[in-house]
Amino acid sequence: MAEGRCCHGHAAQTLSKMALGAARRCHARSRESSPGAVGGARAVAAVTREGGSPRLGPAVSPRPGARCHAMEERANLMNMMKLSIKILIQSALSLGRTLDSDFPPLQQFFVVLEHCLKHGLKVKKTFIGQNKSFFGPLELVEKLCPEASDIATSVKNLPELKTAIGRGRAWLYLALMQKKLADYLKVLLDHKHLLSEFYEPDALMMEEEGAVIVGLLVGLNVIDANLCLKGEDLDSQVGVIDFSLYLKETQDSDGKQDGGITAVLDQKHYVEELNRHLSCTVADLQNKIDCLEKTNSKLQEELAAATDRIGSLQEEQQQLKQQNELIRERSEKSVEVTKEDTKVELDTYKQSRQGLDEMYSDVWKQLKEEKKIRLELEKELELQIGMKTEMEIAMKLLEKDTHEKQDTLVALRQQLEEVKAINLQMFHKSQNAECSLQQKAEAISSFEGKTNEMMSSMKQMEERLQHAEKARQAAEERCNKMKQELAGRLDTCRQQMSQMDSKCSTLEKELKSEKEQRQTLQRELHQEKDATTLLKTELQQMEGLKKELRKLQDEKQQLEKVCEEQEQALQEMGLHLSQSKLKMEDIKEVNKALKGHTWLKDDEATHCKQCEKEFSISRRKHHCRNCGDIFCNTCSSNELALPSYPKPVRVCDTCHTLLLQRCSSNSS
Repeated sequence: MAEGRCCHGHAAQTLSKMALGAARRCHARSRESSPGAVGGARAVAAVTREGGSPRLGPAVSPRPGARCHAMEERANLMNMMKLSIKILIQSALSLGRTLDSDFPPLQQFFVVLEHCLKHGLKVKKTFIGQNKSFFGPLELVEKLCPEASDIATSVKNLPELKTAIGRGRAWLYLALMQKKLADYLKVLLDHKHLLSEFYEPDALMMEEEGAVIVGLLVGLNVIDANLCLKGEDLDSQVGVIDFSLYLKETQDSDGKQDGGITAVLDQKHYVEELNRHLSCTVADLQNKIDCLEKTNSKLQEELAAATDRIGSLQEEQQQLKQQNELIRERSEKSVEVTKEDTKVELDTYKQSRQGLDEMYSDVWKQLKEEKKIRLELEKELELQIGMKTEMEIAMKLLEKDTHEKQDTLVALRQQLEEVKAINLQMFHKSQNAECSLQQKAEAISSFEGKTNEMMSSMKQMEERLQHAEKARQAAEERCNKMKQELAGRLDTCRQQMSQMDSKCSTLEKELKSEKEQRQTLQRELHQEKDATTLLKTELQQMEGLKKELRKLQDEKQQLEKVCEEQEQALQEMGLHLSQSKLKMEDIKEVNKALKGHTWLKDDEATHCKQCEKEFSISRRKHHCRNCGDIFCNTCSSNELALPSYPKPVRVCDTCHTLLLQRCSSNSS
């Protein structure tokens, strides 16, 4: 471990010497080219991380040919990388502690490294649009080096990261914390045939400068970094390249002659940047105000059209009422006709039943008579059997008589069986007649229930139509009131339109949503017209009445919901306008604060302004972003979102209390 630390220290010293020489050469070239180049280099250039790789470093005279241009860009990027690594190593060794994401030299290093990785990237066309991200080459490391799989999985599992640029930045943070950034990039450079899919042939990663930068990154293994990825917006983060950090070393070697000039230039550029930002926001607000006036006029026209459509809907409702009354009368007539038919059928059934009863009584009498005859015959047979012994002589005659009698008996039995079959048929017919009577009685009761239900449903529909008319009248009164209130608010807004802030973007989104709601209203109105035509065609059928009436109820509820949503949207517009006034007052106060306060130099402050403790290595200096004075860490540990900064920044305790009181007063 001791030998490794000595090797890392020796490498850091050699790298710092190389970077110092490159910085001096760049500084000499900038002085020889033009005397204003030094002031330009000291300016603070805000470069978005989503854009392409700009030309960094000192101004180089243009040469003919794209190859010379690419060579100049590679040389400038390599020099900037040497300087950033040298400053980072020296500042980290002087502090002697682990670095966090707020450390300025570390932020500058990541910005320069990102530009180096973006140099010469090919633009990939997708269905969404053009995509130019350096995360694609970094994903190859997982395939080439299995040790990098932990980094890839942790980056993919972060829910805050939504773009490829944010994932690439998180990958670089984790690789630096593992002290394997140089090893992973060296693996990529060893497989240039894979990098050719992502980079142009004259890109920095495809040339010798890429190998030089990987060798310089080995010295960063001396540094211990603790970077927190949670809570940071890596997708839309803005990197600031401060060239004054790179020129400090060259100024120390050449002497502290231009110290006062650089401080004045820094303050001047800081104020100019703020003024430019404010002027851009004012111009954007004016454009948005014009758009809002146009959209308000369109909304008024759409409201007038909606009132006309509501009137036409009322007329259609009256027509539907008349048609419903006609259908009711027709249904009552049909019910009376069915009642008369059922009465006639009952009379015919009673008559047929009486005839069947008479037939049944006649058959029953015949059966009784046949039973009596059978009994008499059986008696005669018994007498004949008893007299058989006495009348043996007349047996032959008697046998003939018996045969004849037996034939008559067989005929009588057949007649009995036929009578039984006729009785069964008559019994079944009587049962069927009773079943049909029961079914018809049930049908009559069901018809009466349906008629009662139809009458009750028609009464309910009339009541609901009356309620809907009352609700519509109330909604019209509310709309008129809101129009009057909007007219007054628009007059006040036109006077204070020049004071609106970035909250107008939210208003635009809400206006878009209102337009979409208007479009849905128009679609629903067309659907209502189609439904009315269907009602006209299907009103003749009794079963279709219920379904169509339900559709009308649903459409009325949707119209009421749309009216309520419009009222809520108008209320929200008023709230947003009041909030925009408060924001413009805050911007005015910030402008006043900028005019009144100045950015205090680091050399002028030796003690904390609040606790008056002397600054040292352990007690560092911190600027308050509101008043510009210098405080210690304990007196300026608060963070608040200011109008001139996109994210929460450091503020002293006094400014923190004042700003909180101001916010509470504005909210009340």
